[in-house]
Amino acid sequence: MKLRAIRENHLYSKAYARGKKFVGRNVVVYVLPDYAAKKLAKANPTKEKINRVGITVTKKLGGAVIRNRAKRIIREGYRLCDKKSPIKRGFLIVIVARSGIIRAKSTDIESDLSAAFRKLSMYVQ
Repeated sequence: MKLRAIRENHLYSKAYARGKKFVGRNVVVYVLPDYAAKKLAKANPTKEKINRVGITVTKKLGGAVIRNRAKRIIREGYRLCDKKSPIKRGFLIVIVARSGIIRAKSTDIESDLSAAFRKLSMYVQ
């Protein structure tokens, strides 16, 4: 399933302020229940809830090529985590890249995200 992106700034702010947080070596993950999930589920053709994911990479990490690479490997790490064990639906998930991500591989990011989702109890039992 293709990721649904968070596009509104106020949703990022809410996730930062009220969301549960996990700090890993390469990423920081914020998770907040999405109150618009039911409305979005009705608009979804499969009529099921989805997660909205926001990825943040600051300019401090480097130029556009480095930032886009970081976003790509975060997306791939999220996809691998969801494939290995399904993630609960109906949440806002904000993933912030840290400076260690420049030298990281997608498997490193997957292990960080997996630890974050386990700690935040986001995996479906």
